[in-house]
Amino acid sequence: MNREFDHIGIAVRDLEQSIHFYTEILGGVLIDRYRSEAKGVESEIAIIHVNDSRIELLLPTNNTTSPIARFIKQKGKGVHHLAYRVDDLEQAIQYLDSQGIRTMKNTLRTNKHGRRLIYLNPADTEGTIIEYCDYPDQNNES
Repeated sequence: MNREFDHIGIAVRDLEQSIHFYTEILGGVLIDRYRSEAKGVESEIAIIHVNDSRIELLLPTNNTTSPIARFIKQKGKGVHHLAYRVDDLEQAIQYLDSQGIRTMKNTLRTNKHGRRLIYLNPADTEGTIIEYCDYPDQNNES
């Protein structure tokens, strides 16, 4: 199974300030900004390309139910997750199951860019939040 780094998700408290830092200081390009009100997601997201890498800035929009809000309360702002692109998400989930790595089934979804994703259980990943994703309707672009 092929896996390659896709993006890094960063939890932020001030989206405008973070966008400024990643575009003006690091030379990135803001390629999209949108709000997700999906239950368990509730966040405003800014996607920035910096050279050949992608960063997703994540600002919680619901301080009660957003997992990003819980993350910031527990750990502060900063790196929230690492995402790896796989060829086929269902096949990757089956492989993880066969290896005893649990996924957080309630996080399985498709975002506005057609990226299907699921998070692995941090208890099985040395505490790191890891996302597996694929792009079934696109040529691996988001």
